[in-house]
Amino acid sequence: LAQASCLARATSGASAHRPARATHRARMKINIANPTTGMQKVFEIDDDKKLLPFFDKRMSTEVTGDSLGDEFKGYMFRIAGGNDKQGFPMKQGILCNHRVRLLFKKGMSCYRERRKGCRKRKSVRGCVVGPDLATLSLVLLKKGAEEIPGLTDDSKPRRLGPKRASNIRKLFALEKKDDVRNFVVRRDTGKKKKAPKIQRLVTPAMLQRKRFFRSQTRARMVLSKKLKADYSKRLVEFRQEQKELRAAEVAKKKKEKKVKA
Repeated sequence: LAQASCLARATSGASAHRPARATHRARMKINIANPTTGMQKVFEIDDDKKLLPFFDKRMSTEVTGDSLGDEFKGYMFRIAGGNDKQGFPMKQGILCNHRVRLLFKKGMSCYRERRKGCRKRKSVRGCVVGPDLATLSLVLLKKGAEEIPGLTDDSKPRRLGPKRASNIRKLFALEKKDDVRNFVVRRDTGKKKKAPKIQRLVTPAMLQRKRFFRSQTRARMVLSKKLKADYSKRLVEFRQEQKELRAAEVAKKKKEKKVKA
């Protein structure tokens, strides 16, 4: 009994000196992107009540930002994705709020093929928002009354201009007769300016190459028709020759039979 009481006193003393465990609040980072200005900013949210309107919502759902604070009044966001606390990304179409293991192949999101025809089983998180997320990605759809510093008050210019000929025409409102090569957005690299290679540009060399390929295709079609006609003609002749040979053999057998008789 004395030994048991000593042990009880020792454990109670240890528990008295042990520090109380701190209770953590769920922290979530919200990454908001503004496509019109090219800016994005990360906000850390500690209060679960502010995040409640986002819970149980699927990716691509539009949500108002009134619950995040007074500066987000009137803002409208679209849920673009996110990662859980272990870094697994959300995948569109997985209608759950936990992690699943799927067999991925080329063309599916959240997977990059390393070898041709290779498939891989990977863990991804469902597309339903929950409290276990570490980061939530939002896209700004509608701007509110107040400006948000670092998100709506400034614009970040695009580093690269358009590369396709039709997109360059659309950007500068060009007509068909205008030369696209004079309107390429050049990038200053210090010593010289770099310009991208224009894609789908219609040039005389390209038209000549197209005519050459078409003439080759036409020539192959004419040749194949000629060869087919020659083959069918030779086939008719061959069948006629076979028929004549068979008739000659039949006549020869009949003659031999008559001679024997």
